Amino acid sequence: MAKKSDSYDVELERLQLAVVETQAWTIEHGLRVVIVMEGRDTAGKDGAIKRLTEYMSPRQTRVVALPKPSDRESSQWYFQRYVPHLPAAGETVIFNRSWYNRAGVEPVMGFCTPEQYAQFLTDAPRFERMLTDDGVILIKLWLDISRKEQAQRLKERRNDPLKKFKLSSLDAEAEARFDAYSEARDRMLAETNRDFAPWTIVATDDKKTARLNVIRHILSVLDHVQGEIEKPDPEVVFGADKAKKLLAR
Repeated sequence: MAKKSDSYDVELERLQLAVVETQAWTIEHGLRVVIVMEGRDTAGKDGAIKRLTEYMSPRQTRVVALPKPSDRESSQWYFQRYVPHLPAAGETVIFNRSWYNRAGVEPVMGFCTPEQYAQFLTDAPRFERMLTDDGVILIKLWLDISRKEQAQRLKERRNDPLKKFKLSSLDAEAEARFDAYSEARDRMLAETNRDFAPWTIVATDDKKTARLNVIRHILSVLDHVQGEIEKPDPEVVFGADKAKKLLAR
């Protein structure tokens, strides 16, 4: 009888083959793909991105993880520093955290004013409408995790020297402000979920299951591989309208 880890590896390889085939198609047709990868600390964004991009074209794939804005960038139009990273024809860009910093960590931690926060929630759908009207394929993923599992993963980070670069000064705040982040998440979903740029939620307490379902969802949106790939598990991947019911608060 195959071990669970063996079946995971087999399925991951099958999905990665489908990703390669699908990206070849997006390159051939000059498509522009933007994947926004957001979520709570420790929810598995890095791991999901690593498995997704492992065999993707290095020339047509970019992972963008911007640092804290400089003083000059802070004085610009908020979306300005993200625009240069948007894809050209045939490219896929994955934002490992994105302009949605202003809907999560910034208001929760007091890094922006209430006015800036409110303006962002008004402007984000407008910005995304401009992208999608111009033909950009925009996939927005929110990875979420339970309070208990987050605490366990943060403990592992602190105790594992190989996870040194995952440690952040904000880790303790992620635990202490869990409820505040839940409230910010709910408001973000309510105000920026649109038909042209919908949010998809991924429950990530089981890392491996989440990774497989993230890839399945992306493949289902791009919709190139026919009849070979399972649809995402609806208990793991679901729309923003079900977030309050299915996610831990």
